[in-house]
Amino acid sequence: MASNVGGTRNVLGAAQRAGAGRVVYTSSVAAIGVRHGGPADEDFQSAPERLIGAYKRSKYLAEQEARAAARAGQDVVIVNPTTPIGPWDRKPTPTGEIFVRFLSGKMPAAIPRTGLNFVDVSDVCRGHLLAYERGRSGQRYILGGENLELRVLLQRVAALTGQAAPRYVLPLWLPLAVAWVDEAILPVFGRRPSIPIDGVRMSGEFMYYDSSKATTEFGYRAGPLDGAIRAAIRWFADNGYLPKRSGITTAWQSP
Repeated sequence: MASNVGGTRNVLGAAQRAGAGRVVYTSSVAAIGVRHGGPADEDFQSAPERLIGAYKRSKYLAEQEARAAARAGQDVVIVNPTTPIGPWDRKPTPTGEIFVRFLSGKMPAAIPRTGLNFVDVSDVCRGHLLAYERGRSGQRYILGGENLELRVLLQRVAALTGQAAPRYVLPLWLPLAVAWVDEAILPVFGRRPSIPIDGVRMSGEFMYYDSSKATTEFGYRAGPLDGAIRAAIRWFADNGYLPKRSGITTAWQSP
C-alpha cells in the first residue's frame, strides 16, 4: 500500500510541481478485476472488496489517485497492461516464474484450469508511447493481447522446447488446501510459505480482457505471441535461469 498508493500520490505530486506536461500512469488489469461471462473492458470494475489480495486492492487504490489527479486538472493517462511475456524478466515476474518452472521440469502434470490475457512486452511498451502521444487525460486503456487458458500457453511453449505440457486439470480445492497448510501451519515451524493462498484463489479465475478501446482511440495493436515466447525462452536460457539439459531443444536460437 505504501509503495503503490502513497508512491503514486508522491510521484504525481512531484510531476505536477516539476511542470510535467503529461503523466502516463502504469496501472494493471488487476485494478479492474475479473468479469464472469466474458472479457472485461475499461468500463467494467469489480467491487474493491472482491479484488483478491492486497496487491490488487493497492493497484485499484493507486489508480484512484491517478483519476483524482486528472479530475483536479493534471494531464494523466492510465494504462492497464495484462500479462506480459518477453525478455529482461529479471525477478522473474509471476509470468516469468511460470516459464522458468515449466522449462526447469518443476511444473506438475496437473494444473488448475485458469486463463489469462497474454501480451508481448514490446507491444506494451509501444502502447505506453501511444497513450502518451494520443490518449485522453483521465481515461484508462487496457494493453492486452490474446486470451488463453494457461494450459494452451504451456502447450505452445512445449511445442518450441520439446517439454511435455501438463495434461490434467487440478481441482481447485486441492491447491487451496495445500496453500492453507503452507501459510497457516508451516511458519509455526520456522518455514517460509511458498504457496500463497491469494495466488491459488486467483488461479481459479479466467482473467480475460478486451483492448478494443486502445485500438480504436490510438491505434494500439498486439502482435502474435510466438515471438515473445521465443524471446522469453532465449533470455531465460542465456541468463542462467534454466538448467543446461539436453531434453530442452534450442527454440530460443530460432529467429
